[in-house]
Amino acid sequence: MALKGINAYKKGNLKQDVSQADPHKLTLMLMQGALDKLAYTKGCIERKDYAGKSEHISRATAILMNLRETLDLESGGEVAGNLYALYDYMVQRLIDANVQNSLKIVDEVITLFLPIKAAWSQIPESAKQEAYEMQRQKRQATV
Repeated sequence: MALKGINAYKKGNLKQDVSQADPHKLTLMLMQGALDKLAYTKGCIERKDYAGKSEHISRATAILMNLRETLDLESGGEVAGNLYALYDYMVQRLIDANVQNSLKIVDEVITLFLPIKAAWSQIPESAKQEAYEMQRQKRQATV
């Protein structure tokens, strides 16, 4: 019973965080969510909880696919293209990890993903504001 209350509290806080977050913060939250799901995946593989493994790896994969699909390949140039390819590779590796029940592959994906999250979290506020302004102007130009 106590766990239900704690989980409801966490969900309420998450909804509040999401509703107040800017796009940069939302992306960080997604990245952390993917890493959390990968950690749960590892635990499930170790416990031979294959249903749980499939659920968590599926959610991590969905997050990576979302991050991949939201890249602006036109404006982002080579960096966005490289990130797209890396996200695609990680998704493929998670499919392999799911089939093979491989902790090693999950660790490989985590190792690839951590520097991306670290770099994203270090983006200066001025660069975020500049990007938001460019997106706003781009939307206004297409209206």
